[in-house]
Amino acid sequence: MLSSSQKIKKIGLIEGDGIGPEISASLKDVFAAAKVPLDFESIPAGLGQFEKVGQGILASDLKKMADLKVCIKGPTTTPTGGGHKSINVTIRKALDLFANVRPIKSLPCIETPFKNVDIIIVRENIEDTYGGIEHQQSPDMAQCLRIITRSGSLRAHRFAFELAVRQGRKKVTCVHKANIMKLTDGLFLETFHEVAKEFPQIESSDIIVDNCCMQLVSRPEKFDVLVLPNLFGDIVSDLCAGLVGGLGIASGANIGSSLAVYEAVHGSAPDIAGKGLANPTALLFSSLLMLRDLGLNQEAQKIEKALTEALANKNTCTRDLGGSASTQDFTRAIVGRLKS
Repeated sequence: MLSSSQKIKKIGLIEGDGIGPEISASLKDVFAAAKVPLDFESIPAGLGQFEKVGQGILASDLKKMADLKVCIKGPTTTPTGGGHKSINVTIRKALDLFANVRPIKSLPCIETPFKNVDIIIVRENIEDTYGGIEHQQSPDMAQCLRIITRSGSLRAHRFAFELAVRQGRKKVTCVHKANIMKLTDGLFLETFHEVAKEFPQIESSDIIVDNCCMQLVSRPEKFDVLVLPNLFGDIVSDLCAGLVGGLGIASGANIGSSLAVYEAVHGSAPDIAGKGLANPTALLFSSLLMLRDLGLNQEAQKIEKALTEALANKNTCTRDLGGSASTQDFTRAIVGRLKS
């Protein structure tokens, strides 16, 4: 796991596709204004890179990411159906980023039907159906292999409980479908209860995924830390983002044993690319996770204050949040508060 004692001065930056370069430019401007003591090293990845060299990301650039230890990433385009494999999945598997972390918290400046939401989602990030092991058995039947291992499940659960301890959380809930998938989800649930015994100070429980979804949209305040297999985690984390304002403000991190990739979890939105409509908030909130993990708490606090103040003013919000500001206007509003 990433340690704040590591002396990180240079971090990787994957700008990505679509609106990625625009929100990455915003990130650079905000970091410069906040005097964050980090330099960016550009790493090409995504659809644009695939079209240039036939690969979404080169092996040499994956090695560079591993050497840098810390990277931040804009959205990359994954074709639906055919085309190249997901760059996100490729990076996670190649760098063994086994835990995906998505904090979901209500913001006082964002109006939603839900109040006091404060959930951390820990998603096992490598296994499950995301191995993409599929077979066309016949023209009328396709098959997908779902992989759940004891070792992969144990480290995801242990990560979730350790995170709960570090952040003073009270409860960890395992989300599963072990009533139907008795072997795969059964193993995920079994290992959860094994790890829970190591953390008697943390309340543990489990819930079937469909019931969890219903509870999340009726009483989200009852949940604290959720740990899920990969596919369920992907779906439930996006559902939870909707509780607090959508993917445009959702932060995320992919964590391995000694490196991490922080990312905006929304799509590349090619339909609005280059129009000044992109909202950089998700990437900026993800950068705050990174700064705090690196021990740069003062810089993170300054940026968070400026960002939330800009979000609270409809005159400086982007259109997706009910304002009229362009990406550049929103960025300037944040930068102005950092410099004042």
